[in-house]
Amino acid sequence: MTPRSASRAEQFAPLDADAAERWSRFGQSDQVWFPQFLGLSVEEVRLGYCRMRLSFRPELLQAGGVIHGGALAALLDSALVPAIGGPLGPDSEFSTVDLHVQYLRPVRAEDVVAEGWVVRRGRRTVFGQSEARGAKTGELAATAILTYNVRP
Repeated sequence: MTPRSASRAEQFAPLDADAAERWSRFGQSDQVWFPQFLGLSVEEVRLGYCRMRLSFRPELLQAGGVIHGGALAALLDSALVPAIGGPLGPDSEFSTVDLHVQYLRPVRAEDVVAEGWVVRRGRRTVFGQSEARGAKTGELAATAILTYNVRP
């Protein structure tokens, strides 16, 4: 993140050590899952917050030479997963119910960093937001409002 885009991380309490360790490995395993296939990696996770990076590679570009909107949407959605899952047990299940993305500017040949945070946590429904910025420029590329269904 550049100085123009200060992180929200300090607004959120740290996770307990076990949960932080579990969620810092989100999407990383011997089996290649979608987050790993896209090149997503967790940079920081806290209670109700996550910062995640989409590493640039040419395969993410669409024909116009910018990162495909679907890759950005996946990043915005995925950045909220550890934020939601942090306080939940390892056997909890949750899934996206609604994802609304606003694309604000194209991203070209650079990594993209997203922050996702919980806005309101109910017993079965969690509301969140996320923002994606160019890692070099710090410019806001896309925002999202998300709703998740949770089964503890």
